[in-house]
Amino acid sequence: MTTHFDVVALIGLGAALCSMSSFVPQLIKIWREGDASAVSLRMFALTVAGFTLWAVYGVLRGGWPLVLSNLVCLGLSATILISKTILERRSA
Repeated sequence: MTTHFDVVALIGLGAALCSMSSFVPQLIKIWREGDASAVSLRMFALTVAGFTLWAVYGVLRGGWPLVLSNLVCLGLSATILISKTILERRSA
């Protein structure tokens, strides 16, 4: 029998997987093409800040699944942000 907790956990897992996997295509595109000119620096700076705050919030609340998923998203979005910065400096 499925409990309320199981449904809530599955929804959270689905949301985390969607969030984490959403950055992978952009990262692959940047690495393959060596071009991040279409990536918004401000948007990814805000994204990195947001995931950092969510991870801190998760630590403070003791929500380790929240912490883990946001750290993965933080790593992926920070990699995109760093790639954008490096590629812009190379082309300048």
